[in-house]
Amino acid sequence: MSDLRRSIPSVDALLADDRAVRWSASFGRDEVKRVLREVIADQRVRATSGRSVPDPTAILETTGVRLREQAVPGLRRVLNGTGVVLHTNLGRAPLASAALEALEPVAGGYSNLEFDLATGRRGSRYAHCSDLVRRLTGSEAALVVNNNAAAVSLVVNELALDREVIVSRGELVEIGGSFRIPEIIARSGGDLVEVGTTNRTRIEDYRRAIGPKTGLILKVHPSNYRIRGFVEDVSLAELTALSRREGVPVANDLGSGLLLSDLLPLPAEPGPKEAAAAGADVVTWSGDKLLGGPQAGIIHGSTEIVSRLRGNPLLRAFRVDKLTLAALEATMRLYTNPAAAAERIPAVAMLREPAGSVRARAEAGLAFCSSEVREALDIRPMHSVVGGGAYPEVTLESAGWCAVGRRPDSLESRCRAATPPLIGRIEDDLFCVDFRTIRPGEEKEVARVVSEAWEVP
Repeated sequence: MSDLRRSIPSVDALLADDRAVRWSASFGRDEVKRVLREVIADQRVRATSGRSVPDPTAILETTGVRLREQAVPGLRRVLNGTGVVLHTNLGRAPLASAALEALEPVAGGYSNLEFDLATGRRGSRYAHCSDLVRRLTGSEAALVVNNNAAAVSLVVNELALDREVIVSRGELVEIGGSFRIPEIIARSGGDLVEVGTTNRTRIEDYRRAIGPKTGLILKVHPSNYRIRGFVEDVSLAELTALSRREGVPVANDLGSGLLLSDLLPLPAEPGPKEAAAAGADVVTWSGDKLLGGPQAGIIHGSTEIVSRLRGNPLLRAFRVDKLTLAALEATMRLYTNPAAAAERIPAVAMLREPAGSVRARAEAGLAFCSSEVREALDIRPMHSVVGGGAYPEVTLESAGWCAVGRRPDSLESRCRAATPPLIGRIEDDLFCVDFRTIRPGEEKEVARVVSEAWEVP
């Protein structure tokens, strides 16, 4: 055993090898040394257990593999073949090219993030985007924070710190990742007051709950679920009428937030513009869902309330980054021309694409596959979903590939390990790729990944 351990070459000797010298130029000498030590430590364990120790060439080969593996970015692009357009685990909405173009100059240089070019004095990052949000929603004022949960938390903290927040029991939702509205209210300093029942809440329930300690009425959009049957709800217009009489502000958390309801082939429902028109004092929603922009929490409402939110100390913790502001502004500008938004915002375009067009792209993609793979891929009708907690009962007719003749779990794992990874779904014991979420121009890459995965025995 002692002899085996002594046969392991030293780190310094291995570092002198030509391969190690080249790696040092690419990855840095210290990084190469660290990985070599890891590999040698593994070999010492092998020697201690009585197993043979590889020669220096094998140690260097293992080191090279590890260096390359560790150099791969942890966050990287994937091909989305799941059919879930706003897939939370895959980063939700892809950004429009206009948003990407807006990022580069701001990311690669200095910007007027908090500098007023007109006066030459310090400005506010919250001046960016706010006018666009105000104009597109018809609100008096607007504010952008880093996500919608932060937006709700900031509103509750400012308007109902150590006071009561009235919420219908049917709207006490979990918004994903085990984050629940009751917990957000509690952590934000509010005291939750539940009214009504899970399936039926009336305006009288709210009226009876209002008292001296009431700070806020919060209406929450049940984005990721629906209650059917014996149900009753209170409209935002009814709540705002009650709030005016009682002097209690109303906040409307929309979750996804569909800015232009006639832009998508989805059932109409109140969005940011409608919430503002109904008289909500403050409205909150997400930037990276149905809007199709970056992760952000968008807040708009009365000038008085938005001014208070800007002065809240928590805003520092929730403040938005310059890259988010650049991408969000570019995305919002597209909405000033609905026709441009329909074509140039990827999530919107995916949701609008007719099933026939999706099928045509799936058929065209077969041309890039080997003959063996083409014969094994069936083009079948599929159903895509919106995702992002929006429209849970809505499916969109789609089409894609189903692989016949390979174990679906093995093919799925090989596609997932490819570069770039292809994420599909297993349905009816077949590995399937839904082409609604395969973006135009990605068909050749998808064909290559599937063909290479198919060739592995």
